[in-house]
Amino acid sequence: MSDEQTVLDWQRVHNEIIPTAPLSVDDIQERATRNVLEVAYDGDVLVGCSTVRPPSEETPAAVVIARVLPAYRCRGFGTALYEHCLRRGRELGDGIETHILSSNADGLRFAKAHGFVEVETYLLPGDTIPFVELRLGE
Repeated sequence: MSDEQTVLDWQRVHNEIIPTAPLSVDDIQERATRNVLEVAYDGDVLVGCSTVRPPSEETPAAVVIARVLPAYRCRGFGTALYEHCLRRGRELGDGIETHILSSNADGLRFAKAHGFVEVETYLLPGDTIPFVELRLGE
């Protein structure tokens, strides 16, 4: 992540869309050493952020996560962000997954409309709202 404002913008989007797992600036900076974290703007207006995680022993597929603020959904930003993430994810290995908070009905609907199928639902320690793991059916 290139500067402090970019980190704060990424944090704002992430924490608004995933309020059950808020991240600190330190958390984000640490994640940026392992993952590709990017912010999406429409001109100067913050509309979303993304994460691309490379495959690991724990998750053999690349994980792509596109987050769009609610006010900017259904305007093409999610598709553009997702396609960008998908290209990056495919460069990292075979297979694509995503993880979406189960209360994010828009995100789940978007993923399923783009060919993802539900694989597992899991609850992180201390959380009350589960995440849904989905895999791209290619």
